[in-house]
Amino acid sequence: MLGQLLTAEGYDVVSARDGQRALHEGLTREFDVILLDRGLPLIEGLDVLDRLRDRGVQTPAMVISALGNPAERVEGLNRGAEDYLAKPFDVDELLARLRVLRRRISSTIAVLRTPGGSYDAASRTVTRLDGSLLQLSEREGDLLERLARRPDQVFTRDDLLITVFADAEDPGVVDTYVHYLRRKLGRPVITTVRGIGYRLGVVQ
Repeated sequence: MLGQLLTAEGYDVVSARDGQRALHEGLTREFDVILLDRGLPLIEGLDVLDRLRDRGVQTPAMVISALGNPAERVEGLNRGAEDYLAKPFDVDELLARLRVLRRRISSTIAVLRTPGGSYDAASRTVTRLDGSLLQLSEREGDLLERLARRPDQVFTRDDLLITVFADAEDPGVVDTYVHYLRRKLGRPVITTVRGIGYRLGVVQ
């Protein structure tokens, strides 16, 4: 029901029927907002959120739950949720709260630390350690941002191909843009994990 409602409101919805699937989706795809039920099979909703936050996923999350007393709401907020809505809830209130979360993330200019310097995702510029500015292309910026938002995660080439280069016909485009970024920012900016893929280099 919620999936149909949100789709009708113009959202691109991805649904997960249990906590294990929710964790997988949260770790492998980018979302504007996560709407998370506590009563999920396999992995409880707040445990899913704990694991996402531990892996560096900072996507704004709203918890919805029949567990709605003050102590339970406080627990949800303390464990990383930006909002907590008790069941039963008014649909208009849910939609209004989701709009607030989306405005919050869209109005935030992300400045991310990388081994090559501080990356401003809004302008796609890197402020290098010597203070100089370097402009990245759209694809270079998207790849660097993807890695920098989850600095502890190792991404396979397929992960990056789907999430950064979805319209590319040549799977070698991932390696090509890794080369471009290393050439501009230095080889340590991206670490190759043999047999798996790539991750952000270690930030000093």
